Amino acid sequence: MSSRTLVLGGARSGKSAHAEGLLAEPVVTYVATARRYPDDPDWDARIAQHVARRPSTWHTVEAPGPADLPALLTATAYDDPPILVDDLSTWLVGVLDDAGAWEGNVSDVVTGAVDKLVWSVATCRARLVLVTAEVGLGVVPSTRSGRLFRDHLGALNARVAEVCDEVTLLVAGIPLKLRERRHG
Repeated sequence: MSSRTLVLGGARSGKSAHAEGLLAEPVVTYVATARRYPDDPDWDARIAQHVARRPSTWHTVEAPGPADLPALLTATAYDDPPILVDDLSTWLVGVLDDAGAWEGNVSDVVTGAVDKLVWSVATCRARLVLVTAEVGLGVVPSTRSGRLFRDHLGALNARVAEVCDEVTLLVAGIPLKLRERRHG
């Protein structure tokens, strides 16, 4: 079994359900990175769908800030329950929000946060499954913010993939294995 798995896919590709299915352990720490937005019932409904399909024995941690995810991953032990992070793209939105990147302030804060996350993934001692969106297969976004997000997420995904043992891309609900390193 791989110790670090990255599951990528487009919108509604089945990436989250696939990632959840990789973990047969009765206890899993599920790290939800999406921020809740007041007055957005659609977003709340999407979150509720994810919660409803998870086993009741899974422990959910809602990461309130981008710094919390690297800290959580770094603090793991080998005998900790597996961790499923869903997902890196919403984590990155929080990083960009907090850095003021949408207003043109792309700073070293974003680079530093990504560096910390990649290091924490590489050094995480528990079994780890990460979910992220693949946005590099579509059209070039027409807005600056869309291009900013796509470019930063593409770079983040590539860096995380480098430190993962297994990388799978979901297309139309079909998992395509991109990498699988065997440990002897």
